[in-house]
Amino acid sequence: MPFSSVKPCGPGRPKDLEKRAAILCAAKRLFPRGGFEGTSMDAIAAEAGVSKLTVYSHFKDKETLFFRAIRARCEEQMPETLFDVDVAGPLPEQLEAIARAFFALVTAPDALALHRLLVARSGASDRLVELFLEAGPEVVLAGFEEFLQRHIRVGRLDIADAPRAAQQFLSLIKGELHARLLCGCTRPVQQEEIDAHIRAAVEFFLRAYGKRTLPA
Repeated sequence: MPFSSVKPCGPGRPKDLEKRAAILCAAKRLFPRGGFEGTSMDAIAAEAGVSKLTVYSHFKDKETLFFRAIRARCEEQMPETLFDVDVAGPLPEQLEAIARAFFALVTAPDALALHRLLVARSGASDRLVELFLEAGPEVVLAGFEEFLQRHIRVGRLDIADAPRAAQQFLSLIKGELHARLLCGCTRPVQQEEIDAHIRAAVEFFLRAYGKRTLPA
């Protein structure tokens, strides 16, 4: 079954919604610590303060819960509104807002921990990696690609291959700082360093793809 069709049942009572939110919060905390195999539904239920039966009533299995937890984490940090296009507003500022949210998402301690766990199990569970990619990175990439497409259509960007450009931008934003944090570098990354990195990446991207005005 396609991962995009994996859907939990949707309870509608406020109490049910509170329990669902508590389960998702517990899953977001526990999966990065123990990984997929090391996190049981019993542990998630205990962390959420609900019964295991309640967990299964909201999310039919652990794969569905893992998928929804990753999706919820991305939506919190990078909501769809982040990719709304203001064709009259300054493009560098819009790109910086996306870049800052993305950098904060991928460098959060829970994101780094989950990344390490997935890399450590590389090849052991292709399905798990696909679940992660579809729930998180692919959603962010699709949202940013559509953002670029809209600016292309109004003539603000000159990009022939928007999917590739979207990948390039997000890779630029990760940069060496993300690699350093992923490796567990103990030297703190200062906010000034992050700000300079993001500004430089946005400037580089716009030099490559910004619409150029031909001289008269």
